[in-house]
Parts: sequence; structure tokens; C-alpha cells
Amino acid sequence: MTNLSNNGIHAQPALPYSQACENNKGPILEELRVHFADATRVLEIGSGTGQHAVYFAERLPHLQWQTSDVRANHDFINAWTNAYPSANLQRPIPLDLQQPIALTQQYDAIFTANTLHIIAWELVEAMFALVAKTLPKNGKFAIYGPFKYEGKFTSASNEQFDKSLRQRDNHSGIRDIEAIICLAKSKQLQLLTDEAMPANNRFLVFIKR
Repeated sequence: MTNLSNNGIHAQPALPYSQACENNKGPILEELRVHFADATRVLEIGSGTGQHAVYFAERLPHLQWQTSDVRANHDFINAWTNAYPSANLQRPIPLDLQQPIALTQQYDAIFTANTLHIIAWELVEAMFALVAKTLPKNGKFAIYGPFKYEGKFTSASNEQFDKSLRQRDNHSGIRDIEAIICLAKSKQLQLLTDEAMPANNRFLVFIKR
């Protein structure tokens, strides 16, 4: 996933750090407690700095939390894992949506945060194909991030954010929820919930049928 998780990451004296992760980890955790209550093994696509992984793994001890990202971000994830180890937190595996992916483990849940708007649409399609191939029947796919509805932004700040994304890379941008749902349906993934989250973000959960 080229540059999948670099957005918002800047160096700190001790650990790589994303303020966005710090801001949203609490609300996301509450959603994961509900929707991943019956899950056992989770794949996080695009673990970025690793902040989410260490926070969620510690507080969701019933889950085996598998981090993943492009190799360039593994040092970030490992730094946080070293600082805040948990028995159920797994070291990152390489995952690049532009390359063939062969997962050696099985997962009954998949999570990704703030990824769909910073990768090209063909990589969004590749992500959903991977999810559909990986999840068993009734497995869940949770997505956190901003979306448009009926072609409209949910806030002025999201519109400005979209402009900044497209200036950096015209293949990126906030996705239309209708296109995401249509793509999901084509992969036998049914939308279960679409929850409003702080800072004009959403929490989507799909189930494999």
C-alpha cells in the first residue's frame, strides 16, 4: 500500500506519532468492543505508527491483533510494540496492495483506519478483494474514516481535507459511501452498520455473506 499510513505521521523524540490516532483511538475502541466481541483473530490493514494496535490489543485481550503495512512503516510499528508489548499483539507482516498477497494465517475480523481516502481507487478495490478472500462466512470488516453521501461532503473541513488530498495525489480523495457499498456487495460483503464518529468521520462494519 504505497504511502498507506504516512499521512499525519511526524517524528517525536521517543516514538513516531500521529495526533489523529491519539484523538480517535477511544471512540474506535468502543465500536470494536461491540462489533468484534465474538472475533478471535484480527488483521489490521495499514497499522501506520502502531499506536492503534498497541492501544486496542491491550484493551481487547480476547483478540489476537495482527499488524500489517508496507515494509517502510514496520520500524514505526515495531517501536510502539517494543514500548507497549502485549501477549496478543503480533509483529507486522508485509502487506502492499500493489503486490500479490499470500496470507498464511486465518482471520475472522479485519480493521482499517484512515486508509481508503489516501490510496488510489484500484487499491481500494484490491483491499476489498483481499478482505473477501480472507474472511470466513460471518467474518466482519470494520472501516474508520470520512465519506461522502450522495456526492456531498459531511462538513466543510472534510471538503478542505479532500482538496488537500487531491493536490498531493489526484488518485486519492474522500470516497462516496454508495461506491463503497456497491464494491462491498460485489464481494459478498453486506453493510451492517454506519455510525457517526467524532471529527466528521464514520465507522462502517461489513459482514461476509
